[in-house]
Amino acid sequence: MDREFLTDLFADFGPVTLRRMFSGYGISADGTNFALALRAGLYFRADEETIPQFEAEGCGPFQYQTRAKTVTVNSYWQLPARLFDDAEELAVWARSALGAAQRAALRKRPRKRSAARTAKAPVKKAAAKKAAGKKTAARKPRARPSSVSKKRAKRK
Repeated sequence: MDREFLTDLFADFGPVTLRRMFSGYGISADGTNFALALRAGLYFRADEETIPQFEAEGCGPFQYQTRAKTVTVNSYWQLPARLFDDAEELAVWARSALGAAQRAALRKRPRKRSAARTAKAPVKKAAAKKAAGKKTAARKPRARPSSVSKKRAKRK
């Protein structure tokens, strides 16, 4: 699949950004990656809400081979081939894939720290730096023999 074909395919969905990835493209909208276009086909982001749609169409998750095993990526599922001919329905599937990607992004966001925790953090860092400074200052540099004294030691 080339860039022009993918751009035309998603015309009913709206503007998408294509970025080179693996053996194809990562497809994103509004800064969220929701599809992969690879040699093996087109894969949409899926979650517990959208996987039943893919299963009903007889589609499977993205898989690839390593030297030792087959790896299954359950977050991306292959798009039914019939949707390549139906741009309107493909746009509906793309919107649900974008929704799945956005839900996944919300689950991954780190929680904000409370004001009390952030106020203590700089104090801890400063104390740690001070302690590290004292340790290095307390160490005396080890006397290293000069090259002349090494030669003398070898002669004896």
